Amino acid sequence: MKMFLTGVSVTKNKGFGNFNVGAYWKRKYKGKQEKEPWFILTNLDSLSEVLKVYRARAGIEAMFKDCKTGGYNLEGSKANNKRLNSLILLIAIAYTATSLKGKTFRQTNQGKYIAHLTEKSRRDRRHSNFWIGLYGSLWIHAWEFCSDFISIMMSNNPQKLNNYKKGLQVMSIIDKTA
Repeated sequence: MKMFLTGVSVTKNKGFGNFNVGAYWKRKYKGKQEKEPWFILTNLDSLSEVLKVYRARAGIEAMFKDCKTGGYNLEGSKANNKRLNSLILLIAIAYTATSLKGKTFRQTNQGKYIAHLTEKSRRDRRHSNFWIGLYGSLWIHAWEFCSDFISIMMSNNPQKLNNYKKGLQVMSIIDKTA
C-alpha cells in the first residue's frame, strides 16, 4: 500500500505549517510482512523520494550501531570535544577500511562463511560489511593465539576435519586480503 498526502495540517499549535505525509506498507514477501506501515511526515514532494531517503536511514542507523555498541564503543570513550573530534576521524577511517574489507570478503563469498546463518528460517543477510570485515580480521588474530589448542581439539574430533580444512582455506583468503 502506498499513499502520499500533501498539505496536511498535523498540529494545532501555531508555528507549524502544513506538511506532506507518506504512507507505505510493504507487501507480504516470503511469508513475512512488516507489522506496521511507515507513516512519514516530510517536506519532500514525492513518495518515491521520501522512501529513498528513509531507506537510506536504515544504513545510517546500522553505521551508528557499529560505531557505538557494535564495534568501536564511541559512547564509552568519555572524550572531551577536541579528543572526540580526533576519535571520530580515526573511527571514520577505520570504519571505511573495515567496511571495504568486509565488502571484499562478501564478494569473494567468504562473507557467508564468516557470518553464516545459524537460524534456519533466515535467508536475508544479517551482518553489515563492517561486521564481516571486523570479525574476518579477528579470525586471523584468534588463530594465531589459539592454534595449538585448536590442533589438540581437532585430534580429539576427527569428524570435524572437513570443516576445519574449509576454515583454513577461508582464513588463507582473508589473510591475503587483509
